Amino acid sequence: MLKMGLTGGIASGKSAVAALLRETGFFVLEADTVAHKLMEPGQPAHDEVLREFGAAVADANGKIDRGKLGAIVFADAEKLAKLNAILHPRVKELMLRQFEEWERSGVRDAAFVEAALLVEASFTQHLDGLVVVWCSPEQQLERLRDRGMSEAEARRRLAAQLPVEEKIKHATEIIDCSGSLEQTRSQVQALAARIRKRTSS
Repeated sequence: MLKMGLTGGIASGKSAVAALLRETGFFVLEADTVAHKLMEPGQPAHDEVLREFGAAVADANGKIDRGKLGAIVFADAEKLAKLNAILHPRVKELMLRQFEEWERSGVRDAAFVEAALLVEASFTQHLDGLVVVWCSPEQQLERLRDRGMSEAEARRRLAAQLPVEEKIKHATEIIDCSGSLEQTRSQVQALAARIRKRTSS
């Protein structure tokens, strides 16, 4: 089984490509979902995040407000690094465990982990290949504004990430998400065919 990564900048089309990969029959684990679960009350990272960032980032029920936390960490590179130091090792452990489970359950072609920071977190050393999705920075800004983010906040989020040109240097496959969904779908289907040809030979 090939252990594949899927990455790209914020609002570049990762979620759409992940959905299309599932559509073609691959398993995809989304790191964001894992990280959110780790911060739930009673979960490993919850208390550590509160110790580091203070009770003000939690709501009345003690649940971490990701909006408040995001506003803090994306305005301060040092705080973002601290949050990543809490979450990344735990997310990495769960991703590796999930790959093992998929392999044990008989997955023979490939499975994917999708995360914005696979390159930054040095997770690529555990992978057999990396798919990088991209679109133009103007499209990323437009998509973030469509999600209700202010232009200033959107630019802060983009500036906090490794430029896509750097991510592409680590890519074994590239998906261009600047066109229509159908154009993206045809690229994903071609990728699926290449993977299955590689793993069946």
